[in-house]
Amino acid sequence: MTEVSAPAAAQPKTEKLRLSTPIIRGEQVINELTLRKPKAGELRGLSMQELMNARVSSTLDILPRITVPPITQEEADNLEVEDAANASGIIIGFFMTASTRSQIERALNR
Repeated sequence: MTEVSAPAAAQPKTEKLRLSTPIIRGEQVINELTLRKPKAGELRGLSMQELMNARVSSTLDILPRITVPPITQEEADNLEVEDAANASGIIIGFFMTASTRSQIERALNR
């Protein structure tokens, strides 16, 4: 009988987001956020379709759940438009399959 070993725990996928305007929290200045690929439970109450369509309210709702350092809902709501748009793009990328990602890369390299 062949024994199959359990796969090593996968590290969550992350992407860095350099903020155009830093978040100021007292004396702390946050210039960059790391967005972590959400787990299923972190999507509770949200629509995957709305996240994939970059609906602003869905993006702002999920950010406090998946950012390092953690940000508050108020901080998410006060992000600059370009930072929210870039965050939406990163979040959409978390839902892409390897095949879809490969097709996009091929199209961009033409």
